[in-house]
Amino acid sequence: MNKKVSVARLSVASNTLLIVLKLIAGLMSGSVSIISEAIHSMMDLLAAVIAFFAVRISDNPADERHPYGHGKFENVSGVIEAFLIFVAAVWIIIEAVQKLMSKEDSEFLGVGIAVMFISAMVNIFVSRRLYKVAKETDSMALEADALHLKTDVLTSLGVAIGLSLIYITGIQILDPIIAILVALMIMRESYFLLIRAYRPLLDTALDKEDLEIIETLFKKNNVEYHDLKTRKSGNYKFVEFHLELNPEAKIVDAHNRCDEIEDLLKSKLDHLTVTIHVEPIMN
Repeated sequence: MNKKVSVARLSVASNTLLIVLKLIAGLMSGSVSIISEAIHSMMDLLAAVIAFFAVRISDNPADERHPYGHGKFENVSGVIEAFLIFVAAVWIIIEAVQKLMSKEDSEFLGVGIAVMFISAMVNIFVSRRLYKVAKETDSMALEADALHLKTDVLTSLGVAIGLSLIYITGIQILDPIIAILVALMIMRESYFLLIRAYRPLLDTALDKEDLEIIETLFKKNNVEYHDLKTRKSGNYKFVEFHLELNPEAKIVDAHNRCDEIEDLLKSKLDHLTVTIHVEPIMN
């Protein structure tokens, strides 16, 4: 099974389990912070499902309708996930404000505290797996999913600590306040995810690190060039430039030089497509 698809399935399964646990604990305790975490996990589950289908589609080879491949499906899924995270944050704030106005007390806090710690531990494991595979495959969709779960770890621990303080002090207002803080953290997450996922859809250049690799390689191998252009589509990278050669060079020599440069670039950058236009050096 494809490594990306396998770890995406793991994320779907873990989020489903945590939603059930959080909803049970939230309904038992009446805690809006736990319910807010259940809502957060629902968005995580939807995001995980989107990521699952995105990584399956993005790995499909180029075809007649998509000659540059399907990589941008991962970026589209990242944009959708960012929007879902923001919606979840707004929903949580609404629930928290209603709890502040109703002034209802929370019960069975011990159950909620236990569920939050379990949630944090599960998400630590799954997010690490997602980050590992995302780094290995340069997957935007899996990285976005991992970011969701990383935030869920922080918010779950925050809720667990908050519920513990309520249990100790009896100050019930801490519950909706914690929920609002969770929502603000989620909004921040959605902003950075949106920026990272949306930029490749505008065909922005490769990251600074990749560009430095290309320029260093050209310099070491005496490559004379101009009009360098780069872009990214999912985990696929595209480089094109004009190669300057001696006007007396034979076609076969020019072809071999292009192959040499292409092989050098592909040895440094994964999932790379290179397009070279040969031009004579004009004195």
